[in-house]
Amino acid sequence: MEWKQIPLGPIQTNSYVLSREDGTCLIIDPGGEASKLAGYIKGNKLKPLAVLLTHAHFDHIGALDEIREEFGCPAYLHKKESSWLRDPSLNGSQFFRMGKVTAKPADNLLAGDQEMKIGAFSFQIIETPGHSPGSVSFYFPEASLVASGDALFSGSIGRTDLPGGNQEKLLKSIHDKLLVLPEDTLVLSGHGPATYIGQEMDSNPFLNGF
Repeated sequence: MEWKQIPLGPIQTNSYVLSREDGTCLIIDPGGEASKLAGYIKGNKLKPLAVLLTHAHFDHIGALDEIREEFGCPAYLHKKESSWLRDPSLNGSQFFRMGKVTAKPADNLLAGDQEMKIGAFSFQIIETPGHSPGSVSFYFPEASLVASGDALFSGSIGRTDLPGGNQEKLLKSIHDKLLVLPEDTLVLSGHGPATYIGQEMDSNPFLNGF
């Protein structure tokens, strides 16, 4: 499995395209600039099977509707944020001077830690609330990588000052759900460069004592 990081939108949120040799792919967090994201997918002759949302903040959903319409693929989102896609006060867009962002309802709602298979992709959905109530991470054991959304960054952690944020829950999520993954697990974060679980255990200043 291969992955591509594509920073998109007004605050350069990382979208990821995970692809297999058969040309199928998964899209994670289409934050904006739909034409740029679609251009990469078409240019590499990929077939999207689904859009996976780590959470529903505006900078992760800005191109959601356009991508779904372009490729006809369903979107997956945690049920705790099902109403956020159409509510700028919840997805945070009304608090920033970039225009209100809304999207149509998710096609599939997630709940609880679970195994999932889409096409030839097998992965785990891990609830990692704290940055937002319905934040999830997507762990792909086969490729030793986890898409952590805005829970864990290289040298940092997600903000918790937006609606529904809770720092205590975020730290617990990171400690109980992410740091228990193998240390060589690659972390694909919602912003900034990729990192590794082991690296964050050793040097992330927000995780001292973990």
